Amino acid sequence: MDTSIQIGTDTSGKPVTFDMEELLATRLLVQGNSGSGKSHLLRRVLEESAQLVQQVVIDPEGDFVSLAEPFGHVVVDGAAYNDREIVTLAQRIRQHRASVVLALDELEIEQQMRCAALFLGGLFDAPREHWYPALVVVDEAQMFAPSGGGEVAEDVRRMSLSAMTNLMCRGRKRGLAGIIATQRLAKLAKNVAAEASNFLMGRTFLDIDMIRAADLLGMERRQAEQIRDLARGHFLALGPAICRRPVSVKIAAVRTASNAVSSALMPPPSASAEEKEALLFVEPAQEDAPRPSPPPPPRPEPAEMEERISAFSTPAPLPDTEPLSPDESDAALGEILCDLAAEEGATFQSAASLYQDFTVRCRMKGLPAGTLNMAQFLRRFAEAVAGLEVLEESRRDEVRAIAGAVPEDLLTPFLVILKAAAQGEPCPDDDALARAYGTSSPRRIQRLLDHFEKLGLIVVRTDFGGRRTITVPQLNATTAAV
Repeated sequence: MDTSIQIGTDTSGKPVTFDMEELLATRLLVQGNSGSGKSHLLRRVLEESAQLVQQVVIDPEGDFVSLAEPFGHVVVDGAAYNDREIVTLAQRIRQHRASVVLALDELEIEQQMRCAALFLGGLFDAPREHWYPALVVVDEAQMFAPSGGGEVAEDVRRMSLSAMTNLMCRGRKRGLAGIIATQRLAKLAKNVAAEASNFLMGRTFLDIDMIRAADLLGMERRQAEQIRDLARGHFLALGPAICRRPVSVKIAAVRTASNAVSSALMPPPSASAEEKEALLFVEPAQEDAPRPSPPPPPRPEPAEMEERISAFSTPAPLPDTEPLSPDESDAALGEILCDLAAEEGATFQSAASLYQDFTVRCRMKGLPAGTLNMAQFLRRFAEAVAGLEVLEESRRDEVRAIAGAVPEDLLTPFLVILKAAAQGEPCPDDDALARAYGTSSPRRIQRLLDHFEKLGLIVVRTDFGGRRTITVPQLNATTAAV
């Protein structure tokens, strides 16, 4: 399984990737002044790795709650819970491997620090059997691990700093991989920053921050000036999960958006000075009576949030049911996958929604928890959509071996092509491939075929009559012309 994600391109246009398995062991520090593109970078990493690993986001500004709908993250409103409840939720999150966003934007800074500290402590103190790998992303980390005292109570500062130190220094053995982002390296506690082995340094202007960034990147101090000249969305990257020498990276596009106000210029409304004065200095008695604002939506109760988090895991069969034999389990699993693949529009659903539906169906069939992890499910689901069960076992194994290097998000249309070639069936048309890919865009299918051809996986031939065939060299098979 390929565990690399692309975060952007270098100056020559070549892709720059993260090795997520290496990142889990070596952690990441992101630095850049406000407006340098830190949140955009974090969003790119989260989106690209959403199907690879559990994610926990400490979000002090509410920027990442938009990940919930497309990627299935559970949004936890930190203001809605007390100390005991937030620790309990954190431990349930580890138990059920739920990806969550802890939104702290409704809290004051001191309450944010206390809530985040208790939450991180709950993640850290989870039982050993729940030490699954998870990315823990902390935005504005200088707030939670300040280098010096501030306006908050000393006990809160110590609690928050201790939790961040545990995350970065001792979290690896517990499966917690810290990704911290800060505007100012000088304001971030040195013992927290020093534990990261991967660095992405964006634009910064203060000399003390430039020098620290250059030191972390292994650059000479006279080279630190180039950090001041970086454009928005450009970073200098270094680390075992990225590259062994500093490289300039332009971060690629993202699919979700922040809730922050746009920084684009907006001209004021056109009105005369007299009209503006009349609006500003109108007598209170002349104003319309203010309409009562609608009541805010009720906050979810702790029990409801626990239920939503618990939905990420599959409970074991009930005690009074007999466990299925291996043959029965395999047959039940195949039936579930075929039924799921046969549903109208199944390939257009998000991977998180499909996997949750799959776990519920497994529960109803009495299959044990963790029958398939997300990556295994996506491959088995792609095989069910392509109909590989009609192939002979030896031929099916050959097809799986060829498709092993193809990422899960591109796998289904590729397997449709392989199955057609192996059976000598007519070449799948663009509509069939689009349905398998979960898109309605013919251009995306053409780009997909071009991508497969550049990788040497297929050879596409169109004759003068407009009939297309696709050859799979590794399979030594060609589809019928259509």
